[in-house]
Amino acid sequence: MRIGPALAARAMPRYSHRFQDRESIMWVLNVAVIRPIFRRWLIAVSIGLFAVAGGVQAQISPQANQEIKGLLDFVERSECKFVRNGSEYPGPQARAHLEKKLNYLEGKNLVSSAEDFIDLAATKSSMSGKAYQVRCSTGVQPTSTWLKMELQRQRQLH
Repeated sequence: MRIGPALAARAMPRYSHRFQDRESIMWVLNVAVIRPIFRRWLIAVSIGLFAVAGGVQAQISPQANQEIKGLLDFVERSECKFVRNGSEYPGPQARAHLEKKLNYLEGKNLVSSAEDFIDLAATKSSMSGKAYQVRCSTGVQPTSTWLKMELQRQRQLH
């Protein structure tokens, strides 16, 4: 199909003053037709790639899952009090809180190891930024240190 000034002028009336030669017609087609098509194609491809990338979630390895479960069991059975934002909580409540944070982080695909769980869920409050602590008969220590020592102990047993 041959594109002439008349056809181009009908297709793009607002640019009709530019249809004096072939170069002008090609400019109008480029600006008015080709670029928007390419732009739509590029947007569609980008959306598709983000959808595919967003749907892919890293699976937590069975070993990491077992280690995290072991840490949560340890928290629940512990006689120590979990100190969060100045308040003390017994083991079962501490576990429930950490499980909520873990579920949120897993939904965001941020946890792939027991260390990630400790660093992202069990170290500090997401709201206040205050470090979590445990109060045991031996004293007070950061929850992250306490859980990392337990993780190391669990790994030595297996």
